[in-house]
Amino acid sequence: MTNIILLGPPGAGKGTQAQRLVDERDMIQLSTGDMLREAKTSGTEMGKKVAAIMDAGELVTDEIVIGLISEKLDGAQGGGFIFDGFPRTLPQADALGQLLASKGLTLDYVIELKVNDEVLVDRIVGRAAEAVAAGGTARADDNAESLKVRLMEYYKKTSPLIGYYYAKGALSSVDGLGAIEDVAADISAVMGKA
Repeated sequence: MTNIILLGPPGAGKGTQAQRLVDERDMIQLSTGDMLREAKTSGTEMGKKVAAIMDAGELVTDEIVIGLISEKLDGAQGGGFIFDGFPRTLPQADALGQLLASKGLTLDYVIELKVNDEVLVDRIVGRAAEAVAAGGTARADDNAESLKVRLMEYYKKTSPLIGYYYAKGALSSVDGLGAIEDVAADISAVMGKA
């Protein structure tokens, strides 16, 4: 079982690459957003807590998110886990490390999808324009101003994880702006299966 974190700013392709790993390696994507939405409607004790917090418009605590991740790790089968949207901060990274250790699991790879911010903004804005031109709709936050706000949030809170995992000898970087297949091949090479 292989456990990985995909790091990178919004729009870097983490979701696309995570889905490929799910399909090709039977990995389980642990998306905190999906887990919170699932918990909110589950009717469990944890779900009721999550619903109350989210309905009040408050942020769910790290302890609750770790609890949800812990539940997902227990008894799951497959090729391992992809942590998506977690950790976002250094305290969350510490908590995840402790949780994995308590379950006898390891974090095998932390893969950073490196991007050039200007190229990334152009790519996301272009993606939105293509969606509209094709008769579809663009994500509400797929515009230059929203993306710049999301990038600033990423750099303030999440980018310190790059140094954190580098210092632990766990960080590998790949070019996140390549073609989807090229990025996937680079990730596979990092994971030892080209």
